[in-house]
Amino acid sequence: MASLRSWLEIAPKSHFSLYNLPFGIISTASIPEPHPAVAIGDQVLDLQIFTAGNGFAALSTIQPHQAVFSRPTLNDFAALGRPLHRVVREYLQTVLLEDGPFPDVLKENKALRDNALITQKDCRMHLPMHINDYTDFYAGLHHAYNVGVLFRGPQNALQPNYKHLPVGYHGRASSVVVSGTPIRRPNGQILTDPAVKEPILSPCRKLDMELELGCFVCKPSAMGEPVRITDAPEHLFGVVLMNDWSARDIQAWEYVPLGPFNSKNFGTTISPWVVLMDALEPSASAGLQNDAKCLPYLDEHQRKSHYAIDLSVELTTDSGSSSTICKTSATNLLFSFPQMLAHHTVGGCPFNVGDLMGSGTISGEAKSAKGCLLEQSENGKVSIRLDDGQERMFLQDGDEITITGVCGGEEGALVGFGQCSGKIISAIELKF
Repeated sequence: MASLRSWLEIAPKSHFSLYNLPFGIISTASIPEPHPAVAIGDQVLDLQIFTAGNGFAALSTIQPHQAVFSRPTLNDFAALGRPLHRVVREYLQTVLLEDGPFPDVLKENKALRDNALITQKDCRMHLPMHINDYTDFYAGLHHAYNVGVLFRGPQNALQPNYKHLPVGYHGRASSVVVSGTPIRRPNGQILTDPAVKEPILSPCRKLDMELELGCFVCKPSAMGEPVRITDAPEHLFGVVLMNDWSARDIQAWEYVPLGPFNSKNFGTTISPWVVLMDALEPSASAGLQNDAKCLPYLDEHQRKSHYAIDLSVELTTDSGSSSTICKTSATNLLFSFPQMLAHHTVGGCPFNVGDLMGSGTISGEAKSAKGCLLEQSENGKVSIRLDDGQERMFLQDGDEITITGVCGGEEGALVGFGQCSGKIISAIELKF
């Protein structure tokens, strides 16, 4: 794979190789309004400046749509559909290719090159999409089993429906934030004594993170019309890293009978760069084997719809000490994003461009591969020892969680997501 080489200097271990070219929304000192860009090495190609400099002169198919590269979100670009996403990404690859066919577009165009290529550290990142709706699924089999064991025992760990459908709930799009946004510890009702069913209003005492992937939709569906499993891939725009923060003690009290509410709606962090589905295709893989037979509307006929993404979680304390607390793979999912979309729409629920689906917590079987502190600490029974000697059961104020992910495996051809990070700040003091 590493035969694709750019005329730009790109570190061999960069997650933003020429094989990637993820799309995001930036603002800069020269253009303070948010607008699209792609990441390449430690730089970005500013697509608004590139377009204004006639950068797409050699790509006739995008010329009627060039206004999408001046928009404050990627929604309009996403709405063009996967065939055009593919053409634009491949064209940009050729423009950046060492011996590409269009050296005059950027490589030999010093004026445009100096203006359109910007160091990443000089850019501010924004939410890449306007998110109309957000649904969080529960497709991590090991996570679902481990949590089920904690609360119901091994015999009843998985509910009878679990392997037959992608379990999910409707999240809150208004609290989805871009990486780097502080997360405030939520207040809510909790039980301090489970034997006494009288709650108190308190800051969350069991604040947790969840290692997930998110997937954006690029093709709308009409109300009343299901998306077929064979058509679902064409509805998917790209993937981001996700941390769906969770207040476990608030959740334990409120989730019966309708599921999580305030325990999950206070913050969801995503990485700023959207890795397009085509960039992930070389890492397509099978997910976990399902020993239950799927109904036909979910049957992908062994299509590889998961991705071999190596995922890692780092916890940095307020003192600056960092510890890797989880390493796992995105193949640890029972259901894929196409299956999630097919199930979500089978009853006729419509989707819009920019809608977001979360995978659910991704955990492996080993303790070091568990994607949340609830599992690692066995709901506060076992301490997690950090590299500096500190211990955690759940997150403390000042703790920062950073999720990273990369696939490709070969230096010079890595496809990564950047960082998905958030730092916990103290709860608001409520007085009534």
